Amino acid sequence: MSEEIIPFRIEIDQDSVENLHLRLDAARWPTELAGQGWTRGIPLTEMKELAEYWREGYDWRAAEEHLNEYPQFTTEIDGQRIHFLHVRSDQPDAKPLLITHGYPSSVVEFQRLIDLLVNPDDGPAFHVVAPSLPGYAFSSPLSSAGWAMGRTAHAWVELMRRLGYERYGTHGGDVGAAISGMIAGFDEEHVIGVHVVTDPFTAANVASFMPGMSDRLDKDDPVDKVLLDRMNEFRSEGSGYLAIQNSRPQTIAYGLVDSPVMQLAWIAEKFEEWTDLPIDRDQLLTNVSLYWFTGSGAGAAHTLYEQAHASDWGAPTSVPRGFAIFGADATVRRVVPAPPDAHWTEFERGRHFPAMEAPTQLAADLKLFFGSLT
Repeated sequence: MSEEIIPFRIEIDQDSVENLHLRLDAARWPTELAGQGWTRGIPLTEMKELAEYWREGYDWRAAEEHLNEYPQFTTEIDGQRIHFLHVRSDQPDAKPLLITHGYPSSVVEFQRLIDLLVNPDDGPAFHVVAPSLPGYAFSSPLSSAGWAMGRTAHAWVELMRRLGYERYGTHGGDVGAAISGMIAGFDEEHVIGVHVVTDPFTAANVASFMPGMSDRLDKDDPVDKVLLDRMNEFRSEGSGYLAIQNSRPQTIAYGLVDSPVMQLAWIAEKFEEWTDLPIDRDQLLTNVSLYWFTGSGAGAAHTLYEQAHASDWGAPTSVPRGFAIFGADATVRRVVPAPPDAHWTEFERGRHFPAMEAPTQLAADLKLFFGSLT
């Protein structure tokens, strides 16, 4: 297997851009029931406005040019093409940091964060490595079945070895948080620390999959009651996207790669539900555009299926752990398995995508956590 690392540049051909515009122009819109708001998905008026902006106001070429300001590469690991940003700091004591996005995201999530980490006004600097998950964006198409989080974590260990980093930190949110922790278990000798982000709703969503968690919580305790209510709400109202992708990823893939409106709605709904601070609309559409142009809605669906059927949850690790809780409340400590000596920071606002919602606060916490680690 070749270990070659190849420079990469994003160059979406004009035919693909024009085809997107034609498909948006020809969109067939559903009717909707009056007065339902967001209870049944994105309201028609808001969806039309967002699609119209994607067609008329959003500038893909400007977004592409901005992304290409970051050094990018590809390499093949375990039979899979892996795309990654590798942005090195000019500071001689900069620390390598591997950051991993989740679903339904991409490396676009980290654009503002990377600049704050590589060239900070104060505090430690970082060499940032930001891979695209297998099956996402330019790490697509998937080469084979089996790309659950454990296999991805092993691939990231190999990626950092190829880049020559003897000591490095890891960071992530959503599935990127789990992958970051697994890396530490697989490569404890080289990982200086693991930093993850979460929020009360994500923590509750994850807790809903933990065997026996509901039985361990006391419905008469006010904090546990809030947590149980959120877990039940996720099971009944919020997990539909997972149910279909965990069971029939190929079926949903046809809609995601054939209809830009479907792909847009599939992602935009989650960004609306999972954020509480404004995010840049162009940044959101750049994320959606990567899914569209690479057809990676299908790959993402298959990786969710793989994880739902996986049994590899990594190995324990003793490396330092850091947690940044956005939109924090008392429920998170009930379900997040943080060691007693873990770094723990709570932020009043922000939620699932803090690199987009609150990049300055996230960068500050990363510098605080990793500052003393070697």
